[in-house]
Amino acid sequence: MLRHGVARPYCILSDGENAVPKVNEHYFNLKASYLFSEIRRRTKAFGDAHPDARLINLGIGDVTQPLPPAVIRAVHEAADEMARAETFKGYGPYVGYEFLLAAIAAHDFGARGVKVGLDEIFVSDGGKSDSANLQEIFARDSVVALMDPVYPVYADSNVVAGRSGPADESGRYAGFVYLPCTAENAFQPALPDRHVDLIYLCYPNNPTGAVVTREALQRWVDYARAQEATILYDAAYEAYIADAEVPHSIYEIDGAREVAIECRSFSKNAGFTGMRLAYTVVPKEARGRTAGGTEMSLNALWHRRVAIKSNGPPYIIQKAAAAVYTPEGQKQVRALVDRYMANARIIRDGLTGAGFTVYGGRNAPYIWVRTPAGLSSWDFFDTLLAAAHVVGVPGSGFGPSGEGYFRLTAFGSREETAEAVERIKTRL
Repeated sequence: MLRHGVARPYCILSDGENAVPKVNEHYFNLKASYLFSEIRRRTKAFGDAHPDARLINLGIGDVTQPLPPAVIRAVHEAADEMARAETFKGYGPYVGYEFLLAAIAAHDFGARGVKVGLDEIFVSDGGKSDSANLQEIFARDSVVALMDPVYPVYADSNVVAGRSGPADESGRYAGFVYLPCTAENAFQPALPDRHVDLIYLCYPNNPTGAVVTREALQRWVDYARAQEATILYDAAYEAYIADAEVPHSIYEIDGAREVAIECRSFSKNAGFTGMRLAYTVVPKEARGRTAGGTEMSLNALWHRRVAIKSNGPPYIIQKAAAAVYTPEGQKQVRALVDRYMANARIIRDGLTGAGFTVYGGRNAPYIWVRTPAGLSSWDFFDTLLAAAHVVGVPGSGFGPSGEGYFRLTAFGSREETAEAVERIKTRL
């Protein structure tokens, strides 16, 4: 091989040596396939076998209503800007354009009396990405505490990072600290009985639809401060909170800026599931430590990670997100949220009337249903699919404590939501 005119020998492998690179074997510790991939597989298999069946999907939490008119108008205006040399935008700021950061700080936090600096907000291409990627700035030997049941990405991203080890027969990973959330504890997990480094909390909760009180959230903040832990707080569904006493942000809690990182998304409030936009707040006070004990800014570490791996979401999408904060946009987003919560009431009231035990659906777009006696979560999935032609999500897919429960979402159309409930009432 010649390089710059100098012959360089190839590396010769001995007999039996493998020439391909080694893979990350932590992926093999993942429990079977990703939850929603398995749902798609089973649903497709049923549809292929029953082509005349008209399925209604109340499972995966994808929105169905069109984007708000204010957002659509902003998309068109931004596209027109990209067509003119004098307003064309190339690479933007890695962390997001200032016009969007300022709108986020003012409306999502300032309006609730919470001060967040523009340099503490990092715009991204989605809440799922941020939820999976935040663990990268923490040490591999960090001890992870997870609400159980929980959004699968929190667990899976830490599994492939090497923090879990293999799962046992119940689906629990020995390396994680589980925080059970069941009807018996009103879906409010107890504090860990040992030291942990990272704590994943999601409120309003996916999948249970539960919310957290200020007093309970204060206990988590106090625990994190005492243990020098970091809370990764997912507030993707805060727009659905109807109870005035429920906090919308963890930064409404004293001391939270020292120990909490908060993620939010435009997907479920403004319908951006296909547009992809979210943001994460990392306060300047949030700190971590090196192995030698030196304190480090988590804000600076996350900024470095973002600068290495992202050029930021597209200008057009960020302009669309800024339109959400206009008076017209706020009104239209509120109408979308109200529409989906009306669907939640239809599901909750209909299934309750049919004799099911139902939770959630009051401050969140998720309805958490106990499966009938004798049926596992996946048994009920198959039963519901076969009898009512309705798709939901087995609770066990969210964690061991989700066994015996089933998640339905309010993101379908009004007509299909009502029809699905009627089918369940009459066919099961």
